[in-house]
Amino acid sequence: MGRKVRRVRVFRNGGSQAVRLPAEFRFEGDTLYAVRDDATGEVVLSPRPAAAWRDLIDLVHAVRDEPGTQAWMAERPLNRPPPQAGVFDEER
Repeated sequence: MGRKVRRVRVFRNGGSQAVRLPAEFRFEGDTLYAVRDDATGEVVLSPRPAAAWRDLIDLVHAVRDEPGTQAWMAERPLNRPPPQAGVFDEER
């Protein structure tokens, strides 16, 4: 997979900084995610994932409303002991 690199213009828009993207770098929609790598200072722009939080919440509600789920949850002990220390520690 190749990696395109282009020089782009940075400008001020009110109190914010904006970047003018060339046509081949255009995104669909009007919302992006921006992530900064603390080590390198690189900023990566990504489109919104196809499965959004709303989709996850809808799925949880659908599963919760399935027949038998309420009975199973009612049988679940609420005072379970905490997991043993070190259960998720990396193996050495």
